[in-house]
Amino acid sequence: MAEHLDQQHPLATKDRAVVDRLLQEGQSDKNLAELARLRIRYQNFPGARTIQKDLDLLLIQWGMTETELFDRTRAIHAAKLVYKPRNERGEDDWS
Repeated sequence: MAEHLDQQHPLATKDRAVVDRLLQEGQSDKNLAELARLRIRYQNFPGARTIQKDLDLLLIQWGMTETELFDRTRAIHAAKLVYKPRNERGEDDWS
């Protein structure tokens, strides 16, 4: 059987900068939404291990489970616009 090689995520460099910012800034509505967005992006991704490790660390530091994070961010998104529309079509800047 061939040795498994981790894949490089195409947004890893951009996402690394976001994760570093989250580690420095701490919790806010926007940062909770960013953490949830990145947890979804890297869920079951075969690579980006340091990003995934730091996303786990953020949950621990912020004292919540992934389920609690998703519950909170659903409530945040229901109450207000977290991401500003990127263009005239109203597409969100969450990718």
